[in-house]
Amino acid sequence: MKLSLPYRGLTVAGFASLAALSFTQALLQNDLRLHHKQLHHVRSAARSSSGGSSASESFGIGETGAIPNAAVHILPRPTTKAVSTSVVRSSLRDVDALKNKYPYQGPKITLKVRTLEASAPESSILEEHHHHHKTCGQAPHSKLFSRNAQTEATIKKRQATSDSICPATNGTTYTSSAGAQYQIICNINIPNQDLPFQTVATFGDCVSACDTINSNAGEVNCLAAIFTPNRVNDANDCYLKYATDNATPADALLDGAILIISPSAAQSSVSNSGTTTGSSTGYGPAPSYASGKFVIVPEVAYSQLHGPTQNYPTNQYIDITLPPDLTLMQSLLTVGIEVDLSIDYPISPDTGVLPLNSTTIPLLADLTDTPHLSRDGGKGGLLDGANLFIFCDTGSYSTTTDNTNGNFLAFVSSSVATDTGMYALYGNPIHLEDGIGEWSDNVGRMRGFSPLTAGEQGYNLAMQGQGQRYAIWPESSIIPLDGQSAILFAPIVYDNVDMTTRVATFTYTGATLLTVTAGGGGGPIAERTVDRIWEEDEVEWGCVGGIRSWGSSGRGGSDGMVYIFGNVRGGLLLAKAPPSGVTNRNSYQYWTGNSWSYGMQAPTSTAYFIAGSFMDVDVFYSPRHLTFIIVYMTIYADSTFYYRYLQADQAILPPFAPGGNPSEDYVANILQYNWSEEYTLYKTGTGLGGAYTYAGSVHQGYFGADDIVNGGSKMLLSWTAPTGLDPASETSEYQIITAEIDWV
Repeated sequence: MKLSLPYRGLTVAGFASLAALSFTQALLQNDLRLHHKQLHHVRSAARSSSGGSSASESFGIGETGAIPNAAVHILPRPTTKAVSTSVVRSSLRDVDALKNKYPYQGPKITLKVRTLEASAPESSILEEHHHHHKTCGQAPHSKLFSRNAQTEATIKKRQATSDSICPATNGTTYTSSAGAQYQIICNINIPNQDLPFQTVATFGDCVSACDTINSNAGEVNCLAAIFTPNRVNDANDCYLKYATDNATPADALLDGAILIISPSAAQSSVSNSGTTTGSSTGYGPAPSYASGKFVIVPEVAYSQLHGPTQNYPTNQYIDITLPPDLTLMQSLLTVGIEVDLSIDYPISPDTGVLPLNSTTIPLLADLTDTPHLSRDGGKGGLLDGANLFIFCDTGSYSTTTDNTNGNFLAFVSSSVATDTGMYALYGNPIHLEDGIGEWSDNVGRMRGFSPLTAGEQGYNLAMQGQGQRYAIWPESSIIPLDGQSAILFAPIVYDNVDMTTRVATFTYTGATLLTVTAGGGGGPIAERTVDRIWEEDEVEWGCVGGIRSWGSSGRGGSDGMVYIFGNVRGGLLLAKAPPSGVTNRNSYQYWTGNSWSYGMQAPTSTAYFIAGSFMDVDVFYSPRHLTFIIVYMTIYADSTFYYRYLQADQAILPPFAPGGNPSEDYVANILQYNWSEEYTLYKTGTGLGGAYTYAGSVHQGYFGADDIVNGGSKMLLSWTAPTGLDPASETSEYQIITAEIDWV
């Protein structure tokens, strides 16, 4: 399928929808003289600072683009430390062993044991900030500090104020007002793994908020409280954590408390049960359900615009030495699609987010510039406590100010950021942070979120400046597999720019399957689990999204089914596979209109589970309404979110809900009942430049217990709004905007 730009309106379904309006295309519609001017100035600076080294020696790490300049050559490669590439890459591929979480020794509650991914041992980081190894099976909190417990007088005195209790009380034992014991940690950050953000007045209030979550849930949902004293106008921040992975030293003043737990009791619980519960693994609070036997009609009560998200890049990167880029045979370096480049080559070590672990922590180095980013997309979702925003084409620039545009550095076909601060809970613009593992060098070029194969990357490097490249465009919300991982079906796109007319033609060449994890301090990581799972002439299964049908073990468990949507002209097709079979094409069954079949439906199929002209889609179950809701934008470029709900003749309950049928596949109900008429959910308005908005998304789970998917009333929407401005300007070419929706 091909689409040429410029064009008017949208007449092609599927891949040729608004996703085609990416960073590259918009650059091509602008005056490229500005970028050539930037190139000239920065090249001059590079020659001056490097003693005249040639540009050919200065390739940046990561993907390269197809726009007609060599901006990715303009700065010399920074000095790097050697590290085994196989070690770094294998850490992305390997699945670490799981260890058991330890039970709570506080107020009387019923323990439900959960599992926790064992990455770099957190206690080795917490203990005096030294990075050394210890036995993986050691209890993670049994010996955090060597100092003896001190008196609580200092804490008792200071917890009534917003004064910091650190560093004087570091390593001491603290007893909360509910009688739970915590160990104090000072200036330690536990990235992601967040429960709903709190605003409190004191450290003691922050710890009490952790106690309250555990008491209300009847199980251990909160394991740590991190308090930031005197942050902004006496509205101090309180971050509650459901896990304590990847703890790292922080520059900021942080007063932390980790729940003290009993290893022996944990082993007893594991031996007795033999299983783990998934009701809150990776999802925070367990859902609450409306009462009654019938569906409650969803209606919108209120909406609030937050405004554009704000980027806050990290100030460090992982300084590694990589092997030379692959040099392809000349016969492959021609204009035109060569599918073998996507399937016959290993993953390029230049691309994909690097993990922050015991191997890479010693390689941390400072960014010498604060990069400015311009990108579109921004879908994602909640994964292992982190709120992900995943983007398509992303350009990076040197520091941009009100008066000065940054210099173009490079761009990648995907990037990822996580929400920091949970500012949308209070109606404010979201702050997004790009992780340490996403940067390729000290000036802010990026590695990209989705890895490329060495064939794709080698082609892009060789063809840059001529107008051709391969790109991976994640265009849907994530589909959770369990509490720690999710999947994305992302189109593999061949981008061919006519350098005379500046018309870009984008061709869908198939789709790759990405497995996504929250990734800890390095940032979310995408593993390219199947390099090319769907072919170019097949339905783009899953590229518009899907829905997880959780089994009787609850949300975060490994049972149930995974449903994926096929967006074709006229409606959405449906396929399903067990979670263990999502990487295997032969595991999928397809809805024919009246039954399931292992025969794949063709792009011309009309076996829709819902009819319509869809561009962006999210389908989710609402415990508040006891039915399913679909939220979407259409292909008609009207800058509007719509919704419909499933008109079941009785309340729908998941198999893990009170009163639910343990053997029922509750998502299968979307095939049994009709969908309601279309309702307007939210009108975004056009972007600053008057262009329509696109890439609409629901960030499920953002509001914690108050979120629509947990039985609450709130929902977070995001979308891309083109500005018509230079991508190097402070406003950028695109704005990622969010809003809150409140349901009746």
